[in-house]
Amino acid sequence: MSRPIAIIGPTGTGKSALALEVADRVSGRAAVEVINADAMQQYCGMDIGTAKLPPAQRRGIPHHQLDVLEVTETATVARYQQAAVADVESAAARGAVPIIVGGSMMYVQSLLDDWAFPATDPAVRARWEGRLAEIGVAALHAELARRDSAAATAILPTNGRRIVRALEVIELTGRPFAASAPAIGRPRWDTAIIGLDWPTETLDDRLASRTDDMFDAGLVDEVRALLGRGLRDGLTAARALGYAQVIEALDTAEGGEALERARELTFIGTRRYVRRQRSWFRRDHRIRWLDAASDGLAEAVLAHWRAVSSSR
Repeated sequence: MSRPIAIIGPTGTGKSALALEVADRVSGRAAVEVINADAMQQYCGMDIGTAKLPPAQRRGIPHHQLDVLEVTETATVARYQQAAVADVESAAARGAVPIIVGGSMMYVQSLLDDWAFPATDPAVRARWEGRLAEIGVAALHAELARRDSAAATAILPTNGRRIVRALEVIELTGRPFAASAPAIGRPRWDTAIIGLDWPTETLDDRLASRTDDMFDAGLVDEVRALLGRGLRDGLTAARALGYAQVIEALDTAEGGEALERARELTFIGTRRYVRRQRSWFRRDHRIRWLDAASDGLAEAVLAHWRAVSSSR
């Protein structure tokens, strides 16, 4: 099969744009298909706040795992893994080069490392959900940090569902949540893995501009429209960065002041999330890291891809 290319790394580093550049260079010799690995880009209508590439900008390249969920549906790593594996293998069977693009940490690892997820226990799950309702998401995240600091680092402190799942797995297995993850070995399909990053100060500036651009482009109106489609009832979509902050602002009577605070909190939350992404991805020795400020990024990706292919 055609060996996949994975372009991963922190939010705001330019992964989608680089994937298109790489696709342009590959497409002269083979077809290309893109497989999304961003959890929130799976949701229909969550476009501005997720920086989803509009269809008109996809250059006719098939993109998979975009717009596959309604905002009322719960996104799970297990569902994504099953669907994305099928997308990669179907694309390769058609002779296309699959390009995996995204920065959702567990989604990437589930796809490249065949993560087998622990079983669930409804009674244990219900007990932790009760604890969440009792003490709130921030306090439960702190409890997770005391039990498993690595899991707390990887999971947003606003994501109650994943916090509950991690605590459930820890209780059921008696081991840290990450212990259920596969050892980092040869990636599935011998995927060539590229990591894209910027210096911290530069990326912080990019994240600030990105946040301003999203709010200026109509993120608040997008959230209002999605609330009419049940966003508030979504267990995962409503907690997405930007969306959660705007919902909270709209629920107050403070008007524009609350929305400006939402803008600030979105930037702060995104910056914190980037730190978690770096911590997660930097432990993976298979990743070939590229400085996003460098010239010739697409050529560097293809050079690494060819090197991996020739070493097979």
